[in-house]
Amino acid sequence: MSNSTKNTTTIAPVLTVYIVMGFLDIVGVSTGYIKNDFGLEDKVAQFLPSMALIWFFLFSVPAGLLIERYGKKILVNIGMLLTGVSMVVPFVHYSYTIMLGAFILLGIGNTIVQVAANPLLHDVVAKAKYSSYMSLSQFIKAICSLLGPVIATFMAMQFGNWKLVFAVYAAISFLTILWLYLTPISEAKLEQKPATFKSSFSLLGNRSILLLVIGIFMIVGTEVGMNSNIANYLQNRFHLSLDNASLGISIFFTAEMIGRFIGAVLLRFIKTKYFFRISTILATAGLILLLLAPGVWMARIAIFVIGLGAANIFPLIFSIAVEKLPNRVNEISGLMIMAVAGGAFIPPIMGFVSSAFGVLESFIVLLVVVLYLLVISLYSKSN
Repeated sequence: MSNSTKNTTTIAPVLTVYIVMGFLDIVGVSTGYIKNDFGLEDKVAQFLPSMALIWFFLFSVPAGLLIERYGKKILVNIGMLLTGVSMVVPFVHYSYTIMLGAFILLGIGNTIVQVAANPLLHDVVAKAKYSSYMSLSQFIKAICSLLGPVIATFMAMQFGNWKLVFAVYAAISFLTILWLYLTPISEAKLEQKPATFKSSFSLLGNRSILLLVIGIFMIVGTEVGMNSNIANYLQNRFHLSLDNASLGISIFFTAEMIGRFIGAVLLRFIKTKYFFRISTILATAGLILLLLAPGVWMARIAIFVIGLGAANIFPLIFSIAVEKLPNRVNEISGLMIMAVAGGAFIPPIMGFVSSAFGVLESFIVLLVVVLYLLVISLYSKSN
């Protein structure tokens, strides 16, 4: 068997893990269905996504420490097992309380998968191609995020049961576990003392790592903030119907998917730090355009530009951090995924500003966030 064939058979199951990673985004469309099924108030229904997201803050660093004890592949499979089980739970019993429990399992499982999968990918691809493969992995995850609502809607229309999307996800989770389990992978052994909570958080004493971890917090907050506020912005600013305004969400995710595919190609030829700067400039320009847009089509173009710019920032920041301290990849992964909790903090800030000043003004919060990302991209380029 040639080296290229060996690489393909090793990389393919690892990339498939990112499909399972994308299952977390089903929480968004599920919240709407569960709200209708049980007649919930908005403030009650919003506990559902919170139950899935909070675990990134609580479990990421502990999961990073467990990698060194049990190995990346085993941790990934444990995370996918929890994900698969969470998808089966709604078929055992369906209630609001049970769904809270299912999303807790989903959040914990997805946290473990995200912490362990990126270092595992680092072990199976060439160092020079890691940034490219990181963007490719996020492209794969984005496809899953786009298809989730489509599958749920199809199941509801064809079979009268939207929850069948969970059955599809459970089957994919268990099949991916089997494939990865049967794939021999040589994991890199780090020649250093085992990681601890102290050693992990001590990395925040490194100014570059601290700025990059905050960068992850900011970009995830930006993506979630865009996803949850685009429709409201278009409705209020241009008086569109909810259906027409919701098109803006699809535009944003489509732009991210296209951007990640482009990133996977270009990062084979362009330096990571240079591409990081281009991405943050695009995102900043798009947000300024969105704030100043005189009409709905200009606003939609701005949303697309923001999506293109934001698409690769997460994998770029992760890659830059690993490049700086390659021997601390497990600890870095734990800190980076912990920062995904930004998605649970920045949108409420936007909501507060929106209530106090207006929907348009709430997007100034995102402009401040991407300006921070622009600054650290320039810092990263020079340092």
